[in-house]
Amino acid sequence: MSNIQDITTTTPTPTPQSTKHSVLLFWASWHEPSSEGGHVDTIFRALADNESSGNVQFYRVEAEVVTDLSVKYNVTIVPTFILLDTTGTVIDRIEGADDVSRITQAVTALSQRNNNNTTAPPATSSSSPTITNETKEESTLEKQLKTLIISSEVMLFMKGTPTSPKCGFSRQTVELLTNANIVFGYFDILSNEDVRQGLKTYSDWPTYPQLYVRGELIGGLDILKDMMEDGNLAEQLDVTPMDTTTDVTAEIAKEPTLEERIQTLITKSRIMLFMKGVPSAPKCGFSRQIVDIIESYDVPYDTFNILTDEEIRQGLKKYSDWPTYPQLYVDGDLIGGLDIVKEMQEGGDLNDLFKGA
Repeated sequence: MSNIQDITTTTPTPTPQSTKHSVLLFWASWHEPSSEGGHVDTIFRALADNESSGNVQFYRVEAEVVTDLSVKYNVTIVPTFILLDTTGTVIDRIEGADDVSRITQAVTALSQRNNNNTTAPPATSSSSPTITNETKEESTLEKQLKTLIISSEVMLFMKGTPTSPKCGFSRQTVELLTNANIVFGYFDILSNEDVRQGLKTYSDWPTYPQLYVRGELIGGLDILKDMMEDGNLAEQLDVTPMDTTTDVTAEIAKEPTLEERIQTLITKSRIMLFMKGVPSAPKCGFSRQIVDIIESYDVPYDTFNILTDEEIRQGLKKYSDWPTYPQLYVDGDLIGGLDIVKEMQEGGDLNDLFKGA
């Protein structure tokens, strides 16, 4: 029986069970990775199928349909993972799915929390095999490793992160993949000693980094270098490289700082909206509503799709001290999000603001 429940508008809001923790995945139909069959959905289902997650109930929540839960847990992006204990208290929240290791570790930690379950009595049959704690731990670790390995089409187990490698071999591997425009997930083996040691046994490969494609071990840095000599790395790995028009070999002027980029963007137009998607195809309900409001005033405005630039998306939240999107700016000043714009519209202040009164 599946350990996953889909919450819809007709499904009662889940009440935490006295013996069950809960993990809620907020997803959207327009977001392919979190939709059914996407890589985020695959990770979620693998975690739910893990034997060690038996005391955890998993829920899939369509964020823009079950809006009461989205508001309750302040969900503004998909995917968002909300982890609850048996009392319904939020233990952790994870926005996005770039850091697979954090998601896996958070769910593992939740499943290991004391939930006051009664331990089943031991079997009395002399013919039953003895299952030791060590055997259970090995089984749990193996399932965790399998979940990690298939969490991305191309999965790199490395020391550190792509932006901050902790060894030369890992840095060179990241450079090879990046230069070949190959999108990959990663796991920092320095963050989990069990995974670090267990994967070497599981894969029968004693060193790091280790690269997997569609769940199959490719090897380490030397193997990738040999494949590079034989031709295009993406073709050798049988993966589709990321489409890019950026000429990475061209000499360019010194890049502006993130703050300079943000300041340029917020003053690009007198009325500037930072949203998910574009006005003709908004990627969230909040962005769609604020576009409808602005366009009802027949004023010129410009937009920036924050889904196209993660650096701007995260940096603007800190710059403006405003944690959610959409964000509306007028004359370079932050006005706020959808709720504030609605209040100004109802009070008649928005017309004066747009008309420059």
